[in-house]
Amino acid sequence: MSLELKRAFDAAHRDDGYRVLVDRLWPRGVSKDDASIDEWPKEAAPSDTLRKAFHAGDYGWGEFRRRYLGELKAHRERLRPLARRALKERVTLVFAAKDERHNNARVLAEYLTMLEPHLRAETR
Repeated sequence: MSLELKRAFDAAHRDDGYRVLVDRLWPRGVSKDDASIDEWPKEAAPSDTLRKAFHAGDYGWGEFRRRYLGELKAHRERLRPLARRALKERVTLVFAAKDERHNNARVLAEYLTMLEPHLRAETR
């Protein structure tokens, strides 16, 4: 599976492959042309309630991750095509968070990677 993560404020590059914005809100100060986003599946982003609680400090990283994985499971069928695409080509998950280690793109990449064995089994 070929998944990369990149901040929305970093310049798009052709090596990024298929670029997917994984935030519910468009990043401030980034033009749509400069972002070069191929897809913006808002259901791949954390719910507003979860996002706000995490940013307010109501949930630590572990609790945010657990709850967000639960939300992603509810959208499993919608996310399967994205995971299939990452099996065939590079997919870059684009996010706006300043923290490059603790953000929703990292959890989404983990979730899509968990789908990989199921997708490979389907093609056998």
